[in-house]
Amino acid sequence: MTDYTTYVSQLENMIAMDPADGDFPTIIPAIINYAEMRIYRELDLISTITRDTSVVMTAGNQNITLPNTFVVIQGINLLPAGAAPATASRTPLVSVSKEVVYALWGDPTATGTPSMYAMVDQWTAIVGPSPSAAFGVESYGTIRPNPLSATNPTTFLTTYLYDLFLAASMIFVSGWMRNFGAMSSDPQMSSSWEAQYQNLKASANIEELRKKSWSDAWTSFSPTPIAQPSRG
Repeated sequence: MTDYTTYVSQLENMIAMDPADGDFPTIIPAIINYAEMRIYRELDLISTITRDTSVVMTAGNQNITLPNTFVVIQGINLLPAGAAPATASRTPLVSVSKEVVYALWGDPTATGTPSMYAMVDQWTAIVGPSPSAAFGVESYGTIRPNPLSATNPTTFLTTYLYDLFLAASMIFVSGWMRNFGAMSSDPQMSSSWEAQYQNLKASANIEELRKKSWSDAWTSFSPTPIAQPSRG
């Protein structure tokens, strides 16, 4: 496990930065932001998935507002009206386009048990048909974890994907040091770290697929090459 202090110290050593340089501490949040945002966008990390059961539908209103902590809504389950979320049965709503909901349930006064939903914007969805009761909503999807900082000294990335996190950081550092092109003092620095990042991301992605049993044959095992010669 690597913490914030160790991370900053390693960055200083890797770029030969004087710890007393006043410019370096001011750029660290930007380095962290670049590395974290890129990894979170490019890898569908299961560690960023969470559930929420705080939303309750309003009878007769097909619009529902979901928590603004979500970045991507992956699914919505319907809970019986008044049921405790911990013990309630769940009915998955089918994700469709807005046009499908409007075509099938264009009259919002027609109520019933919702069977589908469509995202209207980042955190607002419409359901069809409009709910006939105050059904509960269980939504799940990805969030942005709190960034690494002096007050949040460890994250999932620094604990389990530190090599990838450090490589992404060094790509940003290459630009900060202006080692990002043919006229720079080290034009290969950025491309070398980018290549390293891509290699590490590929292996991290395989591990994430294994966590979801999306690996070979829908298992949690690492992909294996076909044996040569194959058994008869």
